[in-house]
Order: sequence, then C-alpha cells, then structure tokens
Amino acid sequence: MRSIITSILLILSCSLNAQKDPVATNILNRYSDAALSAPAIYMKFSLRVHDKVEETTQESDGQVVIKDNMYKLELPDNIIWYDGAATWTLSPEVKEVTVTVPGPEDNAFLTSPSSLFDLYKEDFKYRLLEESPEGSVIDLFPEDPSDVDFSIIRLVIDKQYRLISAEYRRKDGIDLYVDINEYSLIETYPTSFFTFDPYRYPDVDIIDMR
Repeated sequence: MRSIITSILLILSCSLNAQKDPVATNILNRYSDAALSAPAIYMKFSLRVHDKVEETTQESDGQVVIKDNMYKLELPDNIIWYDGAATWTLSPEVKEVTVTVPGPEDNAFLTSPSSLFDLYKEDFKYRLLEESPEGSVIDLFPEDPSDVDFSIIRLVIDKQYRLISAEYRRKDGIDLYVDINEYSLIETYPTSFFTFDPYRYPDVDIIDMR
C-alpha cells in the first residue's frame, strides 16, 4: 500500500523518446514549490487498483498528511504514522500496532516523504502530453527503468498547481488510479499528530521491532 501512496506523489512516465520538456518543467516546478513551501500537505483520495493478471479491481478511500519528513496515512485497513525516525502501523481489526525503523533499502516515501515533490529534478524524463480543461497532463518516466517497479505514471495538475489525479502502472501488471478529492496546503499540524498515541488505543498490542 505504501507504494500506492508513493504513486500519488511521484511525478513520472512517458514515451522512450521524451526529454525534459521545458513547459512540463515549469508546471512541475511550480507544483513542487507550492507543496514544499506549505506548512503541510493534506490529500484525501480515492484509489482503484486493477490487477490485469488476476482480472480483479479493488476500490478504496484514504487520506494522507505530509509535513517535512513526517506523515500520517489513513487507509481502510491501516493507519500509519511516521515521525521522521520510526513507523507505527496500526491494524485496528486485529488490535495491533507494529513499530519499525525504515532501512536503507526502503523507498523515499518511507524515509523522506517530502522529497517526493522534487525527485523529478534528478532521476526522470518527462513531457507535457496535453492541456485539458481539467488541467495539464504530464507524463514522466525514470532515467533507469530497470531500477524501479513501475513502467508509467501520468499526473494531472490543475491551473492552481494542485494534483488532481495520478495513474501508476507497475511492471507486475497492476495499475493504480488515484483521484484526489481534497488537496490543501494551508492547514497546520503539531508534531504529535505524526506519532502513535497509545493512550488513544488502550486495547492495542504494541509489537516493537526496532
């Protein structure tokens, strides 16, 4: 599921002949600057996961708040807090929270979530595919396709440089479609918001794997 959230934020995909389109660069820079200068980034989203191998589709809703290198992610089956050092993953149904420390092999979202708003500057090619009434459609793809688990991601960014949707195609035949229902850069959150509070969940078993 964490790779799904990464797909919401990453800015990638496109044809093999694409370079760094200057028009797309301007849009991405303004999108990135707006997000990184905000006190926090809040997104409420709808997710559709289509498995082309199994021919199944799953739909769910969630929300995420990112502040500097902290985040809180709420999904139907899990709530995840990351305070910049450790991750708490709560499974309410089984009343367990697992505490872990991301390792060097984990993707950028797990160790530095805010960096996802400017990763495109170093490791990806991209182009403006089209301008639609909904917003700018930008395709990006990685400089080294062999080093990542996806083949395509397509973003739609509106005229206010807010993310509207993301399409993320993985190499294993799973396509992820994310629609952003709410996007806010004006809310503030205390540091405690990004830390699991055991007093709020007194019946939960804590499994500390640090």
